[in-house]
Amino acid sequence: MSKECSNSSCNKSSCEGCAQKSEPQSFLAEQNVFSDVKHVIGVISGKGGVGKSFVTGSLANRMAAKGYKVGILDADITGPSIPRMYGIKGPAMADDNGIEPMVTGNGVKVMSINLLLPTEETPVIWRGPVLANMVKQFWTDVMWGEIDYLFVDMPPGTGDVPLTAFQSLPVDGVVIVTSPQDLVKMIVTKAYKMAEMMNVPVLGIVENYSYVKCPDCGREIRIFGESHIQEIAAQLNVPVLGQMPIDVELAEKADRGDFAEIVNDYIQAAEAVMPE
Repeated sequence: MSKECSNSSCNKSSCEGCAQKSEPQSFLAEQNVFSDVKHVIGVISGKGGVGKSFVTGSLANRMAAKGYKVGILDADITGPSIPRMYGIKGPAMADDNGIEPMVTGNGVKVMSINLLLPTEETPVIWRGPVLANMVKQFWTDVMWGEIDYLFVDMPPGTGDVPLTAFQSLPVDGVVIVTSPQDLVKMIVTKAYKMAEMMNVPVLGIVENYSYVKCPDCGREIRIFGESHIQEIAAQLNVPVLGQMPIDVELAEKADRGDFAEIVNDYIQAAEAVMPE
């Protein structure tokens, strides 16, 4: 038997034209009562291995350096790398009010599954719905406090976790991260179309691994081939926010846990597209 409409003003057996049916259901989750997050920015990619977490941290550091209150929600549950980059370790503290995020050396608040596990090497072997629910809990159960920009480091692809983040969090816009490889147009377009289907604006594209600069002559060597990111961005009508080289010094800082010291000038154009 079909369930009757709960709208008392509806007198149509088929419910055609009923406001309850025509208005889409909202899946937005309420943030923790001890949180005041103004803007949520997703950092996404169509595939893994493009340096998405590096870009997430770089965006967070730039906005923190400008005086904003910043946080990073590490939604890449099975491959978390944000805590290691910043040299922070759990366990994160919690009480009846919620979970306290940990704070980096430059004042960025961070929550990641690695801050809740027994060790940072402990694997997360969960199915998709459980992973997705964990991301939602990072929004509802974490006491973020006052945050101007919360950057969400999404897992790659278009599966359960990115979908849950888009539906459960009030995402103001996304930054797409990619690399200059042959499949880049298809990969970027997939990420763009997912954001479009979820009615989330694409703020711009960051290309990573664009080139290597010769330490002797300064020549830019494009080891992955010539970039086509400008043409792709033009086709999608979104700006290119930066083209980042393979920078050994920056990579070493991330490996040592000293990422808080980095202010990445390669993506400074991203500041102009952040919602106010």
